Amino acid sequence: MSQYFAGETQPRYPRAVPMRQEPQRFKELESAIDGVVESYDEGREIDNLESAALPNKRAVVEAFHHLEYTLMMGFYSPRSLNRDNLRHSVAEHMYAAYELLVEQIERALNYEHWVGRAARREPPGSGEEVVLELFGAIPELRRKLNLDVTAAFHGDPAAQSIEEIVFSYPSIQAITAYRVAHKIRECGVPMIPRIITEYAHAKTGIDINPGAQIGERFFIDHGTGVVIGETAVIGDDVKLYQGVTLGALSVAKEPGGGHVQRHPTLEDGVTIYSGATILGGDTVIGEGSVVGGNVWLVKSVPAGSKVFGRERHSEAPPADE
Repeated sequence: MSQYFAGETQPRYPRAVPMRQEPQRFKELESAIDGVVESYDEGREIDNLESAALPNKRAVVEAFHHLEYTLMMGFYSPRSLNRDNLRHSVAEHMYAAYELLVEQIERALNYEHWVGRAARREPPGSGEEVVLELFGAIPELRRKLNLDVTAAFHGDPAAQSIEEIVFSYPSIQAITAYRVAHKIRECGVPMIPRIITEYAHAKTGIDINPGAQIGERFFIDHGTGVVIGETAVIGDDVKLYQGVTLGALSVAKEPGGGHVQRHPTLEDGVTIYSGATILGGDTVIGEGSVVGGNVWLVKSVPAGSKVFGRERHSEAPPADE
């Protein structure tokens, strides 16, 4: 047991630290290592050793964190900010994100050509072009994120302040990641958008594919277990609760399938309550409709519908009811 003496802040006789256990059965360990190395000769998809050509996940996530700072600097900065030092703080993070993203985007673009998924190799500077386009869109991304944050504040009676929402609501982190990743995807960059949204998925439990099209003032309440598929289309002022799935019917994968709408459309002002599942690219939830908890829907409903229990719908009641 460690002993302390008067006036000391560290123990005079510190507790013994156990030594690292050295392997005793070296031949078996070496044999196991050989078996793993040999398994890379099978020619499987996961046997790829071209790590230097692939994007680095850690670098992409680090770049995203710098962009988070840039998008909402006042909530993330460790130093006091004012209008005089704002430009320096923004530039600090944008330069760091720039350096990271240019390399990672060029890796992603050129790797697609190397493995035969892209017809041509992108010219030098293609990563820089994408990053500059992304950075030019940051003011518009900030405008949209502000609308998302205020939609959360007005849509959740439990919300005490805008600050609480930015710091505490997982949906804001997930939507931020989605809006950044969606813009990068629009520039034709593979892999990196999904790395960003799946990082947010792991942190928040909210799975938003960067290919989805999502309008303004989007709010996900609670959020855990929400899934939004690649070709989902979501209008303005839509509100989802936890456990909602906007998914695809199970179909065989086809080349170029990402360009075919497989996921539903939610028109403006739709509310989907917890646990509801809505499937299929032909399924449209009409403007202003409400879908109740645990509903399963695979067909469209008209504007103003209220869907509860079994799959059914009714027209919105007259205004005098």
